[in-house]
Amino acid sequence: MIFQKASHKNFISEEIKEEEMPIEPQPSNDDVDTVVGPSVNVEGDFASEGNIIVKGTVTGSVHTSKFLTVELGAKILANVRAGNAKISGEVKGNMKVKEVLELTASAKVLGDVEIGTLIVEAGAVLYGKVAMTGVNLNEGGKPMRVSRSSFAKRLEEMPVEE
Repeated sequence: MIFQKASHKNFISEEIKEEEMPIEPQPSNDDVDTVVGPSVNVEGDFASEGNIIVKGTVTGSVHTSKFLTVELGAKILANVRAGNAKISGEVKGNMKVKEVLELTASAKVLGDVEIGTLIVEAGAVLYGKVAMTGVNLNEGGKPMRVSRSSFAKRLEEMPVEE
């Protein structure tokens, strides 16, 4: 949502047009390097520099610098690192996603996530801490707190898009 300043310090929100969404396109079948089939159970560390689709179960760790898709009914019982990810199945483990993590309505993530952008559909379950990269941290490494008056002042100074 884009927030605009309205008169009398009320706030009006506008929905972002779909073409403005910062979502990496999903890989086509030709772009997929690895598919873990629905009857496959992988145990151990699983790494790829290409796109991965998980339809079965992976236990250990999963790493790709590109796109990870966890389909409905699939399970990852491992820590995950990916460039982008779309989760429709279940992940039990911590996730680090460099760019966009999308949780569909059927997704269940049990673990801490560190992401650039998070998209959550109604019905998705996320149980863990969420940290977004790009947040300003103070000297102690904790997110900076902003007082309400300081926040209100910053909003007033923001340009209004027409």
